[in-house]
Amino acid sequence: MTLNAPVRPPDQELFAEMGKFVDDLAQAGVLIATGGLAMEGTHVSSSGGKVTVVDGPYPETKETIVSFALVEVASKDEAVALSQRFFGIVGDGEGDLRQVFGPE
Repeated sequence: MTLNAPVRPPDQELFAEMGKFVDDLAQAGVLIATGGLAMEGTHVSSSGGKVTVVDGPYPETKETIVSFALVEVASKDEAVALSQRFFGIVGDGEGDLRQVFGPE
């Protein structure tokens, strides 16, 4: 979510709408996990055999990831539809969809 974007302040209505959304995903059997992420973190990069570690928060960063949802859906279109529903609840912001690879 972009930090400088207008964000809907949390209120009881937002909590209720998000609760229903999460419950609907769980009932549909697609929700694997959700959670919030700390603003602080550690960035690790490697270049030319040298590993660099930088502790955050990162004031020069204009965007940060503040939460995640891990869902198992059949297609990218289904993931996009869930994202549209999510932003219909919370309002303005940004997100990324990423495929997770792992054991099957």
